[in-house]
Amino acid sequence: MNYLVLLRHGESQWNLENRFTGWVDVDLSAKGEKEANEAGLLLKEKGIRFDYLFTSVLKRAIRTAEMASAEAGFGPIPTERHMALNERHYGALQGLNKKETADKYGDEQVHIWRRSYDVPPPSDKTELNPDGFTESLKDTAARTIPYYQEKIEPLVKEGKHVWVTAHGNSLRSLVMFLDGLTRDQVLELNIPTGNPLVYEFENGVIKNKYYLKG
Repeated sequence: MNYLVLLRHGESQWNLENRFTGWVDVDLSAKGEKEANEAGLLLKEKGIRFDYLFTSVLKRAIRTAEMASAEAGFGPIPTERHMALNERHYGALQGLNKKETADKYGDEQVHIWRRSYDVPPPSDKTELNPDGFTESLKDTAARTIPYYQEKIEPLVKEGKHVWVTAHGNSLRSLVMFLDGLTRDQVLELNIPTGNPLVYEFENGVIKNKYYLKG
């Protein structure tokens, strides 16, 4: 039996402030640091250790992994950081308060931008998005799933214990792939912060799935 563990970073400062974050490199809040430490304790209590660690290139994911690793008492783990695991890019919404955005554009429109599968947020150029880039969940899946298939899945099939620390939408797209969810089913999926999601594999096949914090 080997493990694949998916961990969404602890609460970020902009999660706390109810802002769209995306690729903006925001750090953890005090609560997020506590969640990272608690995730490490949960891994330690379960006796889970890792052969490989994958994170996004954003500090909230990197620091979550570092803090959880230290709390769990792990030694050095071979690590790869890649933008393929970054959060979904929220385009012109990045940095905006979610409530204020809903007041301006309407709850329905903001819900479509946030929760639809293939409708990206507006791509207007802003100070926080000078290239005018934006992504839907479908766009996010188009980079996370091939990266998983190329880099992570072969290790899992070899029986290695693998840890992925990333973001709400990048992890949603991976769970969609792992669980065979439809595009409608994934829209109802939420990944909590700081709670390790464990997949148990046997001979490359998922045998069990659970959160460490019930």
